[in-house]
Amino acid sequence: MATSEPAHADERSPLLQSRAAAPKDDFEDPTKLPKGQRNAILVSVWIGVFLGALDGTIVATLISDVSSSFKESNQAGLLGTSYLLSTATFTPLYGRLADIIGRRAALLIALTLFTSGTALCGLAPSMVTLLIGRLIAGMGGGGLMAVSSIVASDLIPLKQRALFQGLANLWFGAGSGLGGPLGGFISDRFGWRTAFLFQLPILILASVLVFRNLRYRVAGQGKSKREMIRRIDYLGSLTLVTSLGSLLFALSFKNDRSLAWSSPYVWAPLIVFGLSGVAFVLVEAFWSPEPVMPLRILKDRNGLFVALINFTVSFVSFSILYFYPQFFEIVKQKSASEAGAHLLPNSIALSVGSLFAGWVIRRTGRYYWLIVVTSGLPVVALTSFIFLTESSGWFHTWFAILPSGFGFASVITAGLIALIASVDRSDMATATGLTYLFRYVGQVVGVASSASLLQAVLSSELKHRITGPDAPSIIDQIRHVSTSIPTLPPLVQVAARESYRLALRAVFILNLGVAVACWVTSLPIREYPLPGSFEEEEESRRQRGSGSGTGTPREGGEQA
Repeated sequence: MATSEPAHADERSPLLQSRAAAPKDDFEDPTKLPKGQRNAILVSVWIGVFLGALDGTIVATLISDVSSSFKESNQAGLLGTSYLLSTATFTPLYGRLADIIGRRAALLIALTLFTSGTALCGLAPSMVTLLIGRLIAGMGGGGLMAVSSIVASDLIPLKQRALFQGLANLWFGAGSGLGGPLGGFISDRFGWRTAFLFQLPILILASVLVFRNLRYRVAGQGKSKREMIRRIDYLGSLTLVTSLGSLLFALSFKNDRSLAWSSPYVWAPLIVFGLSGVAFVLVEAFWSPEPVMPLRILKDRNGLFVALINFTVSFVSFSILYFYPQFFEIVKQKSASEAGAHLLPNSIALSVGSLFAGWVIRRTGRYYWLIVVTSGLPVVALTSFIFLTESSGWFHTWFAILPSGFGFASVITAGLIALIASVDRSDMATATGLTYLFRYVGQVVGVASSASLLQAVLSSELKHRITGPDAPSIIDQIRHVSTSIPTLPPLVQVAARESYRLALRAVFILNLGVAVACWVTSLPIREYPLPGSFEEEEESRRQRGSGSGTGTPREGGEQA
């Protein structure tokens, strides 16, 4: 009896240890997860990508209705820039947070903020409250996109990563495509508030799925709350939000109140913008132990030029997203749902472009010429926008946007691969956050700059075309309540629509110049070989670090 107990214990011990050890290995190492669990994780995080894209295009089609309902059409651009400001500021934090507190906790924080901000928007009693809601939503919106890309990089080898990024962009494209027409339909039938509130149940479902499925840990993840809090770059984040916020305030005062550049409300925030921008760079370079924008990544050739590509292509694409529907809603006097429907071809192009880029990279292992060629496609789209008029035909108005969406999706997909192929795996999350930082800064600067130019040209054109004793009040009404144009006398309606057309044409010309700059910044990109497995990836990085030729970059499109 005594001898049987140890024997029985010996029989039990290996069984219990194997049961405990096997799940733990899978739980800790994302590269060893079963395909079913991996796919469940990816679907969970991609729902957040879908909702972030859906919200962006929904708001783009609601701008006129929302701002007119509060009689603040001159502040319409703030609906976009307020969201993008907080997104640009908080997105780089998620790269660090995902390393410090884990992927699941970082994504749940993003979902909580996005849900809270969206609920506040749907219940907002004033324009100020609505803008606060957009700020809160933006704090989480960027995290939905950034953490989803980080998770995909954890789970998928580099050569296959582009295809999975293309699948993620399918969710993004579906959200972008549905958001425009769906937002317009809901606004026309049930009011704009419903367009925000109906998102809440889906957001709650996404939170439950992320909590249930996203459970693995990564190397370097913090072990205690004190350590996690200590590693956050507070000063870098503060100087970044001060810099971008000051720029936004300067442009807003210039636009909304028609102030001169000499006004202290304009030049004072611009000075703060410059000083805090310099402070941000100094903090990131010399102070922060774990900076939100590590400058060493920008010192690398791919790091710098991929960042610039993200900035310029996002500047252009989001200006199109926010101002292209206004051509149909204001100049052509279409309904919000009709204006939003014109974004549907863009979303189709986004999906096709991202899948095309993923397929090409997976098949060839190359990305340089893909980036160079597709980064020039927004130039084609914006050139055609310049010639839009009230009499433009269906082919021009429906298909002119296709090259922009295709080019944006392809460049973003391939650019991310170009960057993470050039950095160590330990820097992957931070580098991904960096691309999103430049992407969202490009978005907020693009929308703010385009809104500034729109209001400046619009005011000038309206003053030129509308004269008489009542002209100032009529002009003020057109700028503040764009939906009131159909109630004006016929000749004034014509003048208002033509003024808006010329103002939007100026916006498209500005973005055409930025699109050309995007293409130029694609030329210096270096091409690195793309390994097909995690083992090959590790070996390639080791060889690159030791100076072996197999890991050296290809210059342009040439083989190493």
